[in-house]
Amino acid sequence: MSRCGEPVARAAGATPKGGVYRPRNPRASPLYPCADRHLAELRSEGRLQRLLEERVIERFLKCGDPHHGFARIYCPECRHDYLLAFSCKARYFCPSCHQKRVLAYGDWVEENVLAPVAHRQYVFTVPRMLRPIFSRRRGLLGELCHIVERLLIQAYAGAKVEGRPGLILFVQTFGDLVTFNPHIHVLATDGLFRADGVFVALPAIPLKLLEQGFRREVLKLLLAEHSIGEGLSSRMLAWRHSGFSVHNGVRVRAGDAEGRKQLAQYMLRAPFSLEKMTYLPQTGMVMYRSHLHKSLKRKFQLMPGAQWLEMLCRHVPDRFEHLVR
Repeated sequence: MSRCGEPVARAAGATPKGGVYRPRNPRASPLYPCADRHLAELRSEGRLQRLLEERVIERFLKCGDPHHGFARIYCPECRHDYLLAFSCKARYFCPSCHQKRVLAYGDWVEENVLAPVAHRQYVFTVPRMLRPIFSRRRGLLGELCHIVERLLIQAYAGAKVEGRPGLILFVQTFGDLVTFNPHIHVLATDGLFRADGVFVALPAIPLKLLEQGFRREVLKLLLAEHSIGEGLSSRMLAWRHSGFSVHNGVRVRAGDAEGRKQLAQYMLRAPFSLEKMTYLPQTGMVMYRSHLHKSLKRKFQLMPGAQWLEMLCRHVPDRFEHLVR
């Protein structure tokens, strides 16, 4: 019994603590009836801007459903088997598949990339009036990463220590209420690595220095791309409060491996949480509750289901588009 029972536990997806794998019910998600009901509406009205968006929703509706494909897991010792439905693997749309990606990334990056030194989070945000440009031209999000990388390396170079910081940059396109808000999160070592591998701890980079450089370089980029004119660029350079911001208040100590992993997972998280979403099938409306939105002055979104799907699709990256660098 014990010889046969051990493979059964593994085949059934038992965890090291003895938990048993339970297949999820994708239809129980509030997103499923919303997508199932309103996808046809989006198609008929031509509101999906990219072919990718329609395919992501279609794949999500098949995710976890064995009618659309499954794998058979079999144990040759006890002759027990079960069926594991295929998943859609959709990034930034399917909550289950993206969360699996987030958890796997956190483990992988802590084991293979991050050094056991202090790390700090930097967040670079662009003003509201410029955000629609990045929604229409997603390729510019990668250019934001290049700007942020250059600024951080140049700032550390002023410390008169020969070395380079460790940086992982994450593109996020969403705010608390899932509105389009492109910004760059950076998981950075709180210091430099010298050529011999020795880590030299340094104080945080002054925010004003980074904010001024970020504003200048982003406006220079948009001007070169003919996305804004000289007049707007000059005015925004002169404004005291331009809407560009930088924050660096989150720091993880050198010995806090779990803190580094959780911070990396936070930066890769999905645009929305199923726990905050409610779908009202009687009216076809979606209620989404989150933190207070500074510009909207409210803690919730209430909108038709089709509009909600349309908003979610804006955060789905193009095929082969990298949001982690």
